[in-house]
Amino acid sequence: MASSILSMLRRKAVTSKLLRAKSLWGKQKPVRCFSSQISEDGSVSKRPEVGQAETLLDIGTRSIFSEEHDLFRENVRRFFREEVTPHQERWEKQRYVDREIWEKIGAAGFLGVAIPEEHGGVGGDFKTSVIVGEEQAYANGSGTAWGLHSDIVMPYIVEYGTKEQIEKFIPAMAAGTNIGAIAMTEPDAGSDLQGIKTYAKRDGDDWILNGSKVFITNGYLANTVIVVAVTQLSAKSKAHGISLFLVEDHMPGFNKGRILEKIGQKSTDAAELFFEDVRLPSSALLGGEAALDKGFYLLMEQLPRERLLLGAGCQAHAEYMFEITREYVRKRKAFGKSLSKLQTIQHRLAAMKTEICVGRAFVDNCIELQDEGRLDSSTGSMCKYWMSDMNNRVASECVQLHGGWGYMWEFPIAKAFADSRVFPIYAGSNEIMRELIARDIVSDKK
Repeated sequence: MASSILSMLRRKAVTSKLLRAKSLWGKQKPVRCFSSQISEDGSVSKRPEVGQAETLLDIGTRSIFSEEHDLFRENVRRFFREEVTPHQERWEKQRYVDREIWEKIGAAGFLGVAIPEEHGGVGGDFKTSVIVGEEQAYANGSGTAWGLHSDIVMPYIVEYGTKEQIEKFIPAMAAGTNIGAIAMTEPDAGSDLQGIKTYAKRDGDDWILNGSKVFITNGYLANTVIVVAVTQLSAKSKAHGISLFLVEDHMPGFNKGRILEKIGQKSTDAAELFFEDVRLPSSALLGGEAALDKGFYLLMEQLPRERLLLGAGCQAHAEYMFEITREYVRKRKAFGKSLSKLQTIQHRLAAMKTEICVGRAFVDNCIELQDEGRLDSSTGSMCKYWMSDMNNRVASECVQLHGGWGYMWEFPIAKAFADSRVFPIYAGSNEIMRELIARDIVSDKK
């Protein structure tokens, strides 16, 4: 990493977000949960493979990460255990997380982790951002949408926004005081972005926005929404006439509808959004005039990264489900002995672990590709498609191994199972992923 997390932790500047993150463990050294051998100076002498570790959740097993990453992960894991897990049940009942937790996670330095410090972010690399998402999955907290805020909304503004837009939104988003969302999906336009009907029309120097969006993650709590809208009706295709707008919740004509009731990921607020003659200043056009009518291409540029992040989360979630199931079958008795002593159970565990470890190798390869700037659309689509399908297979198998208790909401596997079902649907359905992969395979450019 160009600027290592460890060096940032040691900085004396009181403004460093990662220094504040270090304060979570106070003056005491963090409790070690590494599976690798740690020397006196904290360096890792040799990292075992994931499949050779005591559990799939061990820290220090993956060769793509450094000791600095491991220390950061340990801190993130503690935060989720202490600040998130105790509140999950209440958040699920109210169908959104408390605003206060956004500010806490921002103060801890876990929002905008991969956003450069000069723009108001934390200044870590892509891998540190992956760590936050993985630890959220390990905490069975897939229903909290900090990843969308940090790894989708904020990068759009940093990558394409004007200097003024970056200065206005990014510091507050990193602090958790400005919650972000992105509004693409409409009642009649899902995976097909070219079906979008929300329209922004010029009116002098302003824009007038009309339309509606649905299934918008963070939509209810959001202070700022990146809205995908048609700006050129006469374009030869919608792909040539779409722009992105930064719409703020205080703007007249912008209304939030219901928090939709989902079968899983219940603590994430997914909302309907309505725009009725919303007057937007020219400064609301993401990227300014230079980005006018280029929104479709901006979206396409970011999708491989977004799909990798989802795939990485699916992989981590599968590892979590496997470990709680392994623990359950060890303790559960049937026919006078532990379920784990039955050969049929053992073979199912063996098949699951093998599939998960194969997935881990592919995901980590994709993470390396992204870190090197070499992840392409087809590979990102493969990661999202394969990992989300694998996650669903693991979820179903783990529920089966729990028996009747796996169907009871009081058991974590039931929540994990329900949360999993949407993974093959959002961020582009897996049917679309296979189509994109297939197009690349048969392309004449190959």
